[in-house]
Amino acid sequence: MYLQHFGLREPPFSLTPDTSFFFACSSYQEALNTLLVAARNGEGFIKITGEVGNGKTLLCRKFLATLNQGRQSTTLIGTQDQAATAATAPRFITAYIPNPYLEPNSLLLALAEEFRVPLEKGTDQYLLLKGLTRALLDCARNGQRALVCLDEAQAMPLESLEVLRLLTNLETEKRKLLQVVLFGQPELNERLRHHSIRQLRQRISFQYDLRGLSKDELERYLRHRLAVAGFSGETLFSKGAVGKLHRITRGTPRLANIVAHKALMLAFSDGRQQVLARHIRDAATDTPEVRRDWLPWALALTGAAVLASLGIARMVL
Repeated sequence: MYLQHFGLREPPFSLTPDTSFFFACSSYQEALNTLLVAARNGEGFIKITGEVGNGKTLLCRKFLATLNQGRQSTTLIGTQDQAATAATAPRFITAYIPNPYLEPNSLLLALAEEFRVPLEKGTDQYLLLKGLTRALLDCARNGQRALVCLDEAQAMPLESLEVLRLLTNLETEKRKLLQVVLFGQPELNERLRHHSIRQLRQRISFQYDLRGLSKDELERYLRHRLAVAGFSGETLFSKGAVGKLHRITRGTPRLANIVAHKALMLAFSDGRQQVLARHIRDAATDTPEVRRDWLPWALALTGAAVLASLGIARMVL
């Protein structure tokens, strides 16, 4: 393994959503601020969308980890306009549902389990709703707020999305008893246009679309992850390597992690102390997800260059 060779404590480009590796570039910091402000303002529905591999799950984990930190820290992460004092930060009870393929009853059971609602075996939907309502009311009486994050929400059945809307109908005179954050791919937007859940769509008060990393952000992203993993040297990825990595991954963090990890192994095998553009190229050709999108584009450019050179040759002749 390349860890000792490059002076690393741990793999810097693991695909697990470890919040210690969270990189606060402009898009991700704005998304996190949007989530924190909307949640602390008591908004019923919040939506975050992004392409596959753009870091939605890691953002969700970071959001949940940060949500109650306002009670210990002095300000909310972000700009002065978005700052909030710790004294006013509410205490949240949170639930995380990673599996979107849940029918309405299964979704209610999952929520009951997450919120530790005591249920007897074989409890029907009526008693499930009654138990959840009681638990949410208890949270409100204790000065707490209940919030659920649903990952991969674009795959949720429409009936289950409607159940979520009905749950957010529960409210006191001042606020909702349950807040819902939907994380999903862009297909979630299409799903929410369905006529049967138009009421849910109208209740989404805050939303954000995650963008991929720019070339400069990708360079800082690589440095950040390497530093967290223990690297203390100068520059591990050459400028050419960063440029090629950005071109072939289009700034998608997950793909960048996969290719960067393989490129480190190739540089280690070469006995190099720096990842070069050719290591990125070779790593990309060994990565089907990247090769499928990048190779036709690269071949087209090569073909265009060849045709152009032939044209010049004919002109000279």
